[in-house]
Amino acid sequence: QVQLVESGGGSVQAGGSLRLSCTPSERTFSPAAMAWFRQAPGKEREFVVGRMWNGNAEWHGASVKGRFTTSRDVAKNVLFLDLRNLTPEDTAIYYCAATSRSLSHLTTEYDTWGQGTQVTVSS
Repeated sequence: QVQLVESGGGSVQAGGSLRLSCTPSERTFSPAAMAWFRQAPGKEREFVVGRMWNGNAEWHGASVKGRFTTSRDVAKNVLFLDLRNLTPEDTAIYYCAATSRSLSHLTTEYDTWGQGTQVTVSS
């Protein structure tokens, strides 16, 4: 079974930026769509942004629209999440997920999850 590995998390001050990566264990992995979710302590997992695997269209969660964007390295089959203008409210564990169905904001629609990477934003 394919595994997803996130990296790039860390600590940053408010207003800063980070780039997260999500690398599938199989180079030929081709889901229908992938997405990033996040989960802060004591809160439910929240949809951040997702995209169809073969295409550029994105769907953003309301809290991050305009600040977070995804991109792909097609040759390496890596999904990136660029986080800009970070605020302390963005502090969470960030997960990438893949679905064989269609892009969705629902966690239940995703078949494969990474282990998560911590993002901490200080004021």
